[in-house]
Amino acid sequence: METSIIERYKRRESSIEEALIEMYQAGVSVRRIEDITEALWGSKVSAGTISNLNQKVYVHIEEWRNRPLKGSYPYVYLDGIYLKRNWGGEFENVSVLVALGVNEEGYREIIGAAEGSKEDKTSWLNFLRSLKERGLQGTQMFIGDRCLGLMEAISEVFPDAKFQRCVVHFYRNVFSVVPHSKMGDVAAMHKAIHAQEDLENARAKAAQVADKLKTMKLNEASKKVIKGIEETLTYMHLPREHWIKIRTNNGIERIMREIRRRTRVVGSFPDGHSALMLVCARLRHICSTAWGTRRYMNMLLLKETDFENTVIS
Repeated sequence: METSIIERYKRRESSIEEALIEMYQAGVSVRRIEDITEALWGSKVSAGTISNLNQKVYVHIEEWRNRPLKGSYPYVYLDGIYLKRNWGGEFENVSVLVALGVNEEGYREIIGAAEGSKEDKTSWLNFLRSLKERGLQGTQMFIGDRCLGLMEAISEVFPDAKFQRCVVHFYRNVFSVVPHSKMGDVAAMHKAIHAQEDLENARAKAAQVADKLKTMKLNEASKKVIKGIEETLTYMHLPREHWIKIRTNNGIERIMREIRRRTRVVGSFPDGHSALMLVCARLRHICSTAWGTRRYMNMLLLKETDFENTVIS
């Protein structure tokens, strides 16, 4: 990315300012920008210049972040990331909440990002309300981890939408009360639940697994399976061809790992807004790549499924 931007500048296809803005939006750290400008122009760009460029970038990012949402987004993935901010000499966590939507044509799009004090009900409520105010509609299912207050926020703002608990996060929750020596056996048992061909068989298999865990003296693990398994089976009401992509949060998790990689070099942020802007700059860049132009799902299959009238017990 850095090389292509530098080469375009050398060919006079972009101005110095355009090159710097593009590097920032691509997630290049300020320190790296300083090194590049010194190599190209013989002197580092001043902190004031970079600050002014940041403000210009912020305007574009805010316009992108608050753009109206058009059309329907049947599937929406939700996740959050914690970053560090330096507040009065003390380090605190600041969360950035992100929503990834799959539109009615099957393409992925980052439809929202916002600062949250933490991943609690209030933060999720405010985030989901902002998405709805911007036009989010037609969402049949939200996919995410069982974060504190998330399910309550969804039911309050989008009462007609269903929730799919990420299968991978569910496994991790069960594994937290399983000894390492039995982890392999328990993992195989759980994968067998979600390998079933339909909902009825998956429920029956889950009951067998819960009983098996009790015989293995893993009572806490058994309780977690009984209590949480139904939340992980919502996807089975939808087209089979979509199952592998909607039963986990992997699609948005990959993006969040990229955000963590890009923000790690920063260390801590002076405030939550600067953290949000850098995250959004990177998200906006990802959307402009081939990632956003590849069809992710065949949504014609969804139109043949009467999911809205499905009763999920």
